[in-house]
Amino acid sequence: MATLAAKPELDVSRAELWKANSWRPLFEKLRSDDPVSYCPDSFFGPYWSITRYDDVIAVESDAETFSSSWEHGGIVIFDMQDTGVQLRMFIAMDEPEHTEKRKAIAPAVAPTQIQKLAGALRQRTAEVLDSLPVGKEFDWVHSVSIPLTTAMIATLFDFPWEERHKLPVWSDWAAKIDIGPDPQLNAERERHVFEMASRFKEIYDERRAAPPKGDLLSMMAHSEYYGDMDEQRFIGAIALLLVGGNDTTRNSMSGLIDQINRFPDAWAKVKADPEKLASGAATETIRLQTPIAHMRRTATRDVEFKGKQIRKGDKVVLWYNSANRDESVFPDADRWNPERENARRHLSFGYGIHRCLGARLAELQVATLIEEMAKRDMEVKIAGEPERLASCFTNGFEHLNVIMSRTDV
Repeated sequence: MATLAAKPELDVSRAELWKANSWRPLFEKLRSDDPVSYCPDSFFGPYWSITRYDDVIAVESDAETFSSSWEHGGIVIFDMQDTGVQLRMFIAMDEPEHTEKRKAIAPAVAPTQIQKLAGALRQRTAEVLDSLPVGKEFDWVHSVSIPLTTAMIATLFDFPWEERHKLPVWSDWAAKIDIGPDPQLNAERERHVFEMASRFKEIYDERRAAPPKGDLLSMMAHSEYYGDMDEQRFIGAIALLLVGGNDTTRNSMSGLIDQINRFPDAWAKVKADPEKLASGAATETIRLQTPIAHMRRTATRDVEFKGKQIRKGDKVVLWYNSANRDESVFPDADRWNPERENARRHLSFGYGIHRCLGARLAELQVATLIEEMAKRDMEVKIAGEPERLASCFTNGFEHLNVIMSRTDV
């Protein structure tokens, strides 16, 4: 069966679309007119776009046909095989290696462990909010989102507290896929990632020589499924946990400010009854922000999917940001509605075997932030145009200048 090529303007991977936050109409058109769409030419080469909710789930549910493995190119639209940093992380593995490595660290984010983190998380959130200037412009990303998520990831790793400022830098560089084959930027990326790996390996070896503890590095060091990893697998494991625990929650916390500015009436409802609505507001924020915009799979065989012929080796890109706005699943999908009954069906954490391990912790962090903001009756108004990331992978904010008021002081 012949494939239908997408028009050039429907190359939704273009960095400028994400930088300008102008991608929504294009995805709406794809969902309506060509939901399984082939783009023959892009910065990342040819790829298929999967844009409807049910179709994303169908691909996610067929791991044998649609592989996540780094051996086939990995989980992002850019092929990593030819770079010095291939990120052989467990989310970029097929079975059985994927589940073996996932199970080894799952206890670190089990409900009982998350509950142990809740008190310190709330205290840190309160301290950060109470340090913010009233009536003066400041950058929410660098004053709130980054400090809170950096503190959490440092806690999970039991990373040296005085060095925690390094974590967001390493995380940002590990997540940069839109630099593509640029040799200079890739060299810079590799420098940061290998610096990350070197420091984490020092700590990892220390934990391995010591009795087991409850932090992520100790769990990995004492697990039969990690043990003596090769360099690329070690880098991949650390990068996955760092980016997954840092960049994603950070951008949800920044996306919250975007949503409360767009929907002040809904924010007023949340402030009036945070005990009832904070959790739903957090879930809606994560749905609409969709901090990881896509994951990529690679076809392992020729397959007809929704009337389109996908060939073995083709890139198949799952656009979670689009699926999360599918009106057939989420009516009035662009509206931030903390009372939305099915908000938890969102795909920001993926679906199936690769669903994010830290989903509950991410929700707790955002919900705690909302509760503490509501407690202080905070209004946070965006001052000027937000500076967004030029990335079709990490959907987020570089800078978000705001002015804050609160009536509890």
